[in-house]
Amino acid sequence: MDRIFSGIQPTGIPHLGNYLGAIQNWVRLQEEYNSVLYSIVDLHSLTVPRDPPYLRQSILDTTAAILACGINPKRCFLFQQSQVPEHAELGWIFGCFTSVPRLRRLPQWKIKNASQNNEGNVGLFTYPVLQAADMLLYKSTHVPVGEDQVLHLELAQDIAQHFNKKYGKFFPMPRAILNSTKKIKSLRDPAAKMSKSDPQKLATVSITDSAEEIVLKFRKAVTDFTSEVTYDPDSRPGVSNLVSIHAAVTGLSIKEVLHQSVGLDTAHYKMIVAEAVIQKLAPIRNEIKRLQQDKCHLENVLKAGAEKAKELAAPVYQEVRRLVGLQ
Repeated sequence: MDRIFSGIQPTGIPHLGNYLGAIQNWVRLQEEYNSVLYSIVDLHSLTVPRDPPYLRQSILDTTAAILACGINPKRCFLFQQSQVPEHAELGWIFGCFTSVPRLRRLPQWKIKNASQNNEGNVGLFTYPVLQAADMLLYKSTHVPVGEDQVLHLELAQDIAQHFNKKYGKFFPMPRAILNSTKKIKSLRDPAAKMSKSDPQKLATVSITDSAEEIVLKFRKAVTDFTSEVTYDPDSRPGVSNLVSIHAAVTGLSIKEVLHQSVGLDTAHYKMIVAEAVIQKLAPIRNEIKRLQQDKCHLENVLKAGAEKAKELAAPVYQEVRRLVGLQ
């Protein structure tokens, strides 16, 4: 059976790049596949120090946002990773099959370790192994990933291949589903991706931003001195980012967006994109606010999802235990 697995860290309310780059794709996939699991991967979030009350609230806020964006618990299993302990246990077993040099080659470790003054913790170093466990615990066949996570999926494939070679064919080779949406860039620095941690407040659009905030951020978006609206990410990254956002929120192709924008200068075009974003996010913003008022509902959604996920995870993990000799 084809099975989708994907996870999102509980960093609170997603930004526009998260929504267009991942969550919108999740909504589509839950309608196209019969077996879909989406996880709030809270164990991964511990690789960076978190204030406990903030983490607890972020888990609920992320859940509310995902539901408001269109994820339907009747069409998928939505659950909190740590509520299914088999994730961490399988991650330990996989860690015993993975060499230190293999993990050192991953660019994410190099980047994040450098950002922590080369004092990155063990969890930061080994979290790709836990990612492999997240995917393979459910014998997932397809994993929607961003371009920066492809190497981690390849690690999962290597681990599955190594396990199958040693114990017999057991895990499928999970394949990547790459999102067709172009990576959304910072509105203040189109060379960098949009990020919640960006120190420039005008760089990132939250999906709960007010209409006034969205207008301001797009009005201040960095473009260039050419007024025409064109799409050329290499030579005109700023305006090309606006075109990508416009296409993603409207469902139009890049070509269609450019056709509609003939004769517009970039100042006017920024306001058209801002209005399209406002129209797309307004109902999501209202639904998030409603869901945030019902903590019990959010907790029950995650609890029900975890119970269903455990039903899939338990027999797979018990067979792994048997195969490696733990029982």
